Amino acid sequence: MTQTATPTRAAPKRDVVPVRHWGRMAGAAVVVLLVLGAAYSFATNPNFEWSVVGEYLFSKAVLKGLLLTLEMTAIGMVIALALAVVIGVMRMSPSRVIAAVAAAWVFFFRGVPLIVLLILVGNLGLFFRTITIGIPFTDVVLWSAPVGQVVTPFVASVIGLSLAGSGYMAEIVRSGLLAVGQGQHETAKALGLNRAQTLRHIVLPQALRVIIPPLGNESIGMLKASAIVSVIAGGDLLTVVEGISGINFRTIEMLIVATIWYLLVISIYSVAQFFMERRAAER
Repeated sequence: MTQTATPTRAAPKRDVVPVRHWGRMAGAAVVVLLVLGAAYSFATNPNFEWSVVGEYLFSKAVLKGLLLTLEMTAIGMVIALALAVVIGVMRMSPSRVIAAVAAAWVFFFRGVPLIVLLILVGNLGLFFRTITIGIPFTDVVLWSAPVGQVVTPFVASVIGLSLAGSGYMAEIVRSGLLAVGQGQHETAKALGLNRAQTLRHIVLPQALRVIIPPLGNESIGMLKASAIVSVIAGGDLLTVVEGISGINFRTIEMLIVATIWYLLVISIYSVAQFFMERRAAER
């Protein structure tokens, strides 16, 4: 005896009509029109000499200032990150003295404005004649040099950016270390790893996933903050364009030149940061 399958009734076909958000579309249209209007007004303003922008955008002096900006930002970032790791680990030390010193470091360099710090470091020669390295409480001098020869405007800029950056980055590092669960520490201890080995092989690799995104933002902030070193004639991009504007009296046009380069560098860095974050997340 054979059984016949009961035919199933096909569901009626229904047309899916997407919901129209007319208010959202109208708001987007208004925003686009405002942006286009502002861009058009800016581009066609007869008070801007766009030929000056084109003339100095790739000038040798501007490119040299840009290169110096990138150098001081890169060196400052490396030194600040090294200091931040040390300070961040010190803040989590069981020793109250070490933790207090680290906390004081963070408090001071986060509290002092960068421009004040740069002026202090840039004028260090007013307070100290020489820098001497020797054995304390003896007359043995290993190395000595005048402050003016060592702390040049470039060096002062790097020191100021590094110290200020280390205060913020130390908190980023500490938050990343705290994000690693206590169970990881206990497991490492059960495996026979000491504190340094646990930090090197267990904690820091996991903390990087938390640390990298805010560190990327901090790097961009340091790049923009490097413009402040112009107060001590650090030779950066802004210092150069301000010097040129003092000659051709086209301040806004020269600031546009600097802005274009800052935005271009930050755009390239943002792309690199995206791939770094994705790679860290895949680990």
